Amino acid sequence: MTEPPDPRPDDQPDFPVVLRLAGCRCLVVGGGPVAARKAQVLVEAGAQVTVVAPRAVDTLAALASAGPARLRAVPPSGGAGSLDLQRRSYEQGEAAGYVLVVAATGRPEVDGAVVGDAVGAGVMVNSADRASPGTIQLPAVHRDGRVTVAVSTGGASPALARWLRDRIAGSLPPGVAQMATLVDEARTAMRDAGRPTGSVDWTAILDDQVAPLVAAGRIDEARAVLLDACVPPSPG
Repeated sequence: MTEPPDPRPDDQPDFPVVLRLAGCRCLVVGGGPVAARKAQVLVEAGAQVTVVAPRAVDTLAALASAGPARLRAVPPSGGAGSLDLQRRSYEQGEAAGYVLVVAATGRPEVDGAVVGDAVGAGVMVNSADRASPGTIQLPAVHRDGRVTVAVSTGGASPALARWLRDRIAGSLPPGVAQMATLVDEARTAMRDAGRPTGSVDWTAILDDQVAPLVAAGRIDEARAVLLDACVPPSPG
């Protein structure tokens, strides 16, 4: 087992990324409310989640027994997640068989062992134990269609991260998921026309024209505005 990394300095910034986990095998070690919450987020991302714990809260047991119909939360990348609950203790070294691992047992010696195994195998690992923080943080997430808002406090306070997430989500314009689809269509049209996507003032178009039209339900007009701005008609 590799020793878990030392906690990072408070002034060391995190490097945020967005992972595509649809179809990927992920391991959650622990059966309490924290483990349940993190397992559910992974399932919503389309991951194939294995939960290992001698005992599990009712939430996990219900999710495991519900089957694909209950768990079917299809991410933008496609594919439904799944959850397999195994009522047993963590086995040394098994973290190496997964793409991402979460240690959330609440027992420092177990969480530390899981983190050490994952780090030694080069596997991304998140831990609820500040003494063995792992290599990644799982942020508080809000999803609206293809739009994802994620907030992290670097492990300082999950409650604060959720509080900030809810307030940011409440400030998003109406129809932001529809806006993402329209912008994707416009960018595809630009690429097909051989025009660089950086040649448009996206902020001005979205603020002044597209967002108000989408909020008013005038989707076709918003689409036309975007296409006219991104791929102007040829003269003549």
